[in-house]
Amino acid sequence: MGETVLKLPALDYAALAPMLILFFAACLGVLVEAFAPRGWRNPIQLVWSLLALVAALVAVVLRVPDVTAENAQTAVAAVSIDQAGLFLQGAILVLGIVSMLLFGERTLENGGPFVAQAAITVGSEPDRRQAAREPGATEVYPLVLFAVGGMMLFVTANDLLVMFVALEVFSLPLYLLCALARRKRLLSQEAALKYFLLGAYASAFFLFGVALVYGYAGAVDFRTIHTAIGAGTGNIVLLLIGLAMLAIGLLFKAAAAPFHVWTPDVYQGAPTPVTAFMAACTKVAAFGGLARVLYVGFDRTAWDYTPVLGVIAVLTMLLGAILAVTQTDLKRLLAYSSIANAGYLLVGVLGGGREGLSSMMFYLVAYGFLVIAAFAMLTLVRDADGEATHLSRWAGLGKRSPLFAGIFTFLLLAFAGIPLTSGFTAKFAVFGAAMGGNQTWLVLFGVLSSIILAFPYLRVVVMMWLSEPGETTPSVSIPGALTSAALMIGVLVTLVLGVWPSPVIELANSASDFIR
Repeated sequence: MGETVLKLPALDYAALAPMLILFFAACLGVLVEAFAPRGWRNPIQLVWSLLALVAALVAVVLRVPDVTAENAQTAVAAVSIDQAGLFLQGAILVLGIVSMLLFGERTLENGGPFVAQAAITVGSEPDRRQAAREPGATEVYPLVLFAVGGMMLFVTANDLLVMFVALEVFSLPLYLLCALARRKRLLSQEAALKYFLLGAYASAFFLFGVALVYGYAGAVDFRTIHTAIGAGTGNIVLLLIGLAMLAIGLLFKAAAAPFHVWTPDVYQGAPTPVTAFMAACTKVAAFGGLARVLYVGFDRTAWDYTPVLGVIAVLTMLLGAILAVTQTDLKRLLAYSSIANAGYLLVGVLGGGREGLSSMMFYLVAYGFLVIAAFAMLTLVRDADGEATHLSRWAGLGKRSPLFAGIFTFLLLAFAGIPLTSGFTAKFAVFGAAMGGNQTWLVLFGVLSSIILAFPYLRVVVMMWLSEPGETTPSVSIPGALTSAALMIGVLVTLVLGVWPSPVIELANSASDFIR
């Protein structure tokens, strides 16, 4: 009998390099936590994490000339490095770098929001005072790197099982990060528990969907699924129920109604830098994965899923806009704003074709920078109890700190979609794609929800500028260099994409191509 030769799969390590860099850096960051002196961890982890993100971004950029619509690459059978995948990976990395600046600023502060609970609640009073002066918990850095690496794998996965693994890789660190708030420990831990439990249910739905799709197609890779749907020989009930369960798992991460219930509590309870990171990067990963599933594996079932997703998009837009009107906490207001924006992104996805995909990718970039800048502003308005996020506390802020009130006003107008901001350009792009895809009814509901959503934004503006500051009006702390950089990057990108969006739109158009 001849010997059986075991062949290892052929891997394109250059194509996988961005993800390998991040996973290696995250593992090394864990070792730094274990062996580096406590006082050295913050600068080491911050510099190392930023270098890893920049190196991964360079690796992505260097890969772009080698990947065209005719010459897309498969790093391994289950990971496709195509133009859209590279664009989404680049967006995640750039937004991750800006978010990392917020993490660095908050953990470098004395008594920042990331500090172990035991250090605060256990021990004598001198011990607690000493703990409050120590730097924040630096394990946030490797957790963020693991999450970013998982997101990058998620948007390039060409196989449902690999997509599930990537989903868990970036979800588990987020559950931990949400529980690390120092000043609101119980609220933070409650938010993390809700996020974990609901995320586990969503992952279970996704996995059941994978099993049902496998029962239909006999495989879990998108190419075979696409071929099986074209042949039409399987049980269509298995296919449709499986796709519905996959959509539940993906729409949960995208914070689309009715799978949005975790969003307000988690956004409010998590540390603000974590909320900014989730609002920007997780949104890119969720919609990148959703678009790949729908455009690559299940595009031949568009007649079946488009009406259902259309109803979900309308429900998401209207529910997010209406409930945002009733909010009195700015983090919850931005959470419901995030839900409404998920509906606008779904409108772009349902526009279909290259135009729908490119409009969605442009919207993800524009919204990512905008929401990071907004949460960076929230970290600056503080009182003795920490961040002052209740709406009444911002009354009269324009007279006390006109510069920062002006910046936040500009950001709120961008959320409302006022012209000459990235918010207007992004909404115009997704609505135009939907019109081109004969989804005019979605555009009508999108415009209606945008009008409703403008009210809570303008209410904050009126309170800041037309109300008198009271005794309890908090002051605006002077931002450090890292927070200033994150805020200014977000504001400048929001302005530039409103005034001169053509370079990013053209880049998104040229990158709007998936492969199987």
